[in-house]
Parts: sequence; structure tokens; C-alpha cells
Amino acid sequence: MAIQSVGVIGAGQMGNGIAHVFALAGYDVVMTDISADALEKALALIAKNLDRQISREKITVADKEATLGRIRTTSLLSDLGLADLVIEAATEKESVKHAIFADLVPHLKPETILASNTSSISITRLASRTGRPERFMGVHFMNPVPVMQLVELIRGIATSEETFGELVAVVEKIGKTATRAEDFPAFIVNRILIPMINEAVYTLYEGVGSVKSIDESMKLGANHPMGPLELADFIGLDTCLAIMNVLHDGLADTKYRPCPLLVKYVEAGWLGRKTGRGFYDHAGPEPVPTR
Repeated sequence: MAIQSVGVIGAGQMGNGIAHVFALAGYDVVMTDISADALEKALALIAKNLDRQISREKITVADKEATLGRIRTTSLLSDLGLADLVIEAATEKESVKHAIFADLVPHLKPETILASNTSSISITRLASRTGRPERFMGVHFMNPVPVMQLVELIRGIATSEETFGELVAVVEKIGKTATRAEDFPAFIVNRILIPMINEAVYTLYEGVGSVKSIDESMKLGANHPMGPLELADFIGLDTCLAIMNVLHDGLADTKYRPCPLLVKYVEAGWLGRKTGRGFYDHAGPEPVPTR
């Protein structure tokens, strides 16, 4: 099947980036969200990010106009029914994803590929309740989507070879690099990355170092472009905690126990950049460490 149209569920940080790269690559995109305000903000952000690409001479003004012309927004899941590929990029909660698929699947064409951008949840388990597990896959983009090169492709136990091959071709067409990950909790990137962040939070929690000293140590001592606590704020502390819980529950190993300080920050609603406060206060022009 030649994939020409793409549906994107969720207009947040990941969803708008996915819509951006597909539309720029020439696909017709329908993006949906339960919030009309979120859809409006997503289009504005896509336009802003396209302007950034123009300023870096990666695309032209004509490319921007064509890209925006290929994106349509809707609040109705049923409007994604004619898409050849639908990518779910909703919040990292399994119950939410199951509810979305239950509403969506009756509207899909038999041949449509359904994918999830989940960063940690079992693809086999998500696929099992869609009625089309052979046409279901994990397609995990990295954030920010227009910038990051990698896409993790995760097959569930029932995913067909044909479906996998079609998505390998799609990833290549949008200018990304695909890596295959097996269907184990958090796959490859987050299996390694999020426990590192959790350990950084433990280092802060136990008083080994301050926010500033921990991040500077990893940037200057390990040549990381961003410190782990700064990165946690960028990802969202709620997302980090959700992934740690998936690892802890799925692998039953105490080394994946979420740090109590990470839990406390999430309980306080201090989720990082998106709420203005996490391990840094983001209210001013420069982030200020909160500990």
C-alpha cells in the first residue's frame, strides 16, 4: 500500500512535530485533538518552527506555505478514518490510548496502519485491543521531532512483516533514520535515558550535588549537550515518572524504582518547562535552579 495521507492524534509537543515532518515530506496530514486551543497553538508552533528552518536555509518560503497547506485540523477522531497511516501521540497513559483506539478503529479502512508514538508502553498489549494487531506498530519519534534524526520502530508480537516494511520506507521518506527495537518496556532510548535521569534525581535527593552541579558535571564531565535535570524539565517530569513506572512494573527490578523526589515534584504539579517550574524555574529569561 502506498501511504499518502497521515492522521495524527494529539496536537501537543510530539503531535505537532510529527504533523510538521510528514507535511513537509509531502504527505496530506489531518491532526486532531480534544482541545481546539491546542490545535490552534500547534499550527502556530509549526509555522514558527518552519520559519526557523527557513532562517537556517534548510527549506524555502514556498516549502513552508506548501507544508501548512497540507495540514488540516479537526476535533473529530472519525475524520481520520480515510488516512492510510494514523499515529497516536496522546499522553503517556495506557488507559487513554486504549480509549482513543476504541473510538477510532470503527472508522478506519481495513488496510490502514495504526501506530503509537508511545515511549514505553507494550506495543503487543496496545495492539491486542485494536482488532488489527497485524497492522499495528510502535513508531517512537524523538523530541523535538523536526530536529531529532531517530525513529524507533517497535513490532508487536503480531505485527506483520509487510507493515514493518511499509513503515521503514515511510521513515526514510520523511528524512529520518529508523532503528528496530524489541517490544520490551521503554524500548532502547528510554530504557537507557530515563533511568539515568532518575539516578540524577536520586543524586539531588540524597544531597550529593545541587541542580547546577549535577547538570554542569554531566555537561562538562561527560560532554552531554544538556544536563539530566535540565533534560527532565524539557521532557516533562510526569513523562519521566510514567516511563520509570512502566520500567519498574514491567521488569520488576528495584533499580527502576522512581526517586521519591521525582514523585513529589509531579504531585506538586512541577512538571518542568510546560508548567514553568520543575528542577528549574522557567518564569524568567534564563532558567533558575530550584534546589
